[in-house]
Amino acid sequence: MFNNLTDVVNPTSGLPAMPMLPSNGMGSIESYISAVNQMPMLSAIEEKELAERLAKFNDLEAAKKLVLSHLRVVVSIARQYKGYGLAHADLIQEGNIGLMKAVRRFDLTQGVRLVSYAIYWIKAEIHEFILKNWRLVKIASTKPQRKLFFNLRSNKPTLDAMSPSDIANLAKALDVKPEEVREMEVRLGGRDIQIDMENDEDGHREPALWMADSRLEPTQVLSNNEELQLQQVDLMNALDSLDARSQRIVHARWLAPQENKDSLTLHDLASELNISAERVRQIEVAALKKLRSVLNPH
Repeated sequence: MFNNLTDVVNPTSGLPAMPMLPSNGMGSIESYISAVNQMPMLSAIEEKELAERLAKFNDLEAAKKLVLSHLRVVVSIARQYKGYGLAHADLIQEGNIGLMKAVRRFDLTQGVRLVSYAIYWIKAEIHEFILKNWRLVKIASTKPQRKLFFNLRSNKPTLDAMSPSDIANLAKALDVKPEEVREMEVRLGGRDIQIDMENDEDGHREPALWMADSRLEPTQVLSNNEELQLQQVDLMNALDSLDARSQRIVHARWLAPQENKDSLTLHDLASELNISAERVRQIEVAALKKLRSVLNPH
């Protein structure tokens, strides 16, 4: 089988060259479509002979004839997706890629005409192109989301929000969850926002500023880590100013959770230190007061 898809469309031995899609303003999509519609169609017998030549002998001339005879199918399918705001020529180009993939994989033993097999590949390439280019942010990535993206646009008659019954019916028809229908409806109703636009007249900051998270900025992370280390050193020095019993109470009540340990209750410490729970509380209050004075002398 041919390895390079472009091999199929290179002019060879008198075969008609593949019509070129307009680019950079040269030519027009109408002239391309006119040329495509003039390409000869194949009978079932001719199609079978060409497919056999391609399968057995890797005959690129046969592959080219199969592609050229089905370009009009791509144009017809691409026309169905013009409502997505993408250039018709781009849709056709992607559909042509799908057609060439179909020709490369066409299996005569399946007992179907090439057009029936190619439709799947043509639509798959167009769908992928639309999903990548319809929004700056990817709007559909899972299989249910892809199914909803295309079906919701065609099944939703107005821009109004869908009723619960509409959502339930569409979810049942497409074999997806109702919440997935609601989520896709919200996504389709949204719009892209330019993140580097200038501040508006009301003083609102551009999204690029309020979307940024300075906490993850490298220099800020290093600064935060250094500050935390200094605080820990100060805390250890402050703890050293306490007597052993006060250190034990503060550690068991306040520092243990930071070490993923359970803090002890006043009664636990009272039993351990052989004093009353009230006396533990008094020592704790006095120790915390002393720590604050050491850590914040002013």
